[in-house]
Amino acid sequence: MKKNKGMIIGFLMPAVIMFLAVFLYPIIRTVLMSFFKIESVTDTADMWQFVGISNYEKLLSTDIFRTAMWNIGRIWLFGGLIVMLLSLLLGVILTSGIKGKKVFRAIIYLPNIVSAVALATMWLQYVYSPKFGLLKSVLEFVGLDKLAKTQWTAPDNVFWALLIAYCFGMVGYHMLIWMSGIERISPDFYEAATIDGANKPQQFRYMTLPLLKGVFKTNITMWSVSTGGIFLYGSQLFLLSGAYGPTRPAYRVLWCWLPSNLLIATICSALCEERRKWGSCGTYELHPEQWLALCL
Repeated sequence: MKKNKGMIIGFLMPAVIMFLAVFLYPIIRTVLMSFFKIESVTDTADMWQFVGISNYEKLLSTDIFRTAMWNIGRIWLFGGLIVMLLSLLLGVILTSGIKGKKVFRAIIYLPNIVSAVALATMWLQYVYSPKFGLLKSVLEFVGLDKLAKTQWTAPDNVFWALLIAYCFGMVGYHMLIWMSGIERISPDFYEAATIDGANKPQQFRYMTLPLLKGVFKTNITMWSVSTGGIFLYGSQLFLLSGAYGPTRPAYRVLWCWLPSNLLIATICSALCEERRKWGSCGTYELHPEQWLALCL
């Protein structure tokens, strides 16, 4: 038994050391730096000037930060509704005994194993293209010619365009979680309900949904964490679209649809270059995933 514990500890130690050195230490140091005024990141701790929560007061008074937080909330709410409902629907359909379940499951999950660059290229070149995009063709086919002429990668529309693309990529992941929960429900429950006269909608409402409460919590948690990763799609769409030249202020687009790392890095870089206040930058660099990790 002791040998097994020693082996387990031996295998865990490299991962623990890597976690402490690469992840936990930088977060703790950044939190500490956010309470100080620092002229340079190379300054030693005795050169830091304590300023309390003034850096956070500046952060909360910045328009770009408030706009970013508002967009995070919209992404979480609207995107969450779309992803949860659609993934649950697909999960129920695929667990209903249809033929080709494995094929459909693989196709729906495929966007999760494709790189963000490939997905961004697909959406820009084949879906949102103003010349021959799939969305344009569909809208023209149904008679919505005015809507078909919409420039989806323009700053006013790119938030919703990005949200749709991101939801498309996340549906498969959450669908698998729903499916795993549904498949764990014993068929005996449904047989008993059928004998008692319950139809399929009633079984879903009064049996399936209550038994999926734990899975629902898991899905909400995973969605909340992954929302911060939307910047991957945003950065690729921004870089590949080429719609914004050097004369257009990039931050006007960034705060609309990059609510996580890239946006915060942009704010941080601007502040550091202009004011050389690295303590303030530390405040901006603490993005939602890190605050969640600290709270947990």
